[in-house]
Amino acid sequence: MKANYQSVHFTADSKLIEFIDKKLQKIEKLYQEIVDTSVIMKLENTGQIKDKIVEISMNVPGSKLIASSTAKTFEQAADESANAIMRQLKRIKEKRSDYGR
Repeated sequence: MKANYQSVHFTADSKLIEFIDKKLQKIEKLYQEIVDTSVIMKLENTGQIKDKIVEISMNVPGSKLIASSTAKTFEQAADESANAIMRQLKRIKEKRSDYGR
């Protein structure tokens, strides 16, 4: 799966992109029908501690999944967003398996 990465108000380093890519690969193992993925990383200059935002949007057949999280670090925000996407994908898989019964 190829993901599109976009960073707003900063330049993302390769370690951050590799970290998020590993999270997305775990998701792909759970659900192989992912069409495309977009990751937007934002740095808000609000003066607050939690000013790093990671938004993951994923297209799967029949649905568009979106998860956004704000945290102190991009890694933590990416982890929370990836977990939210994983929960959404599990729900979709359960609905499809229930439909076939």
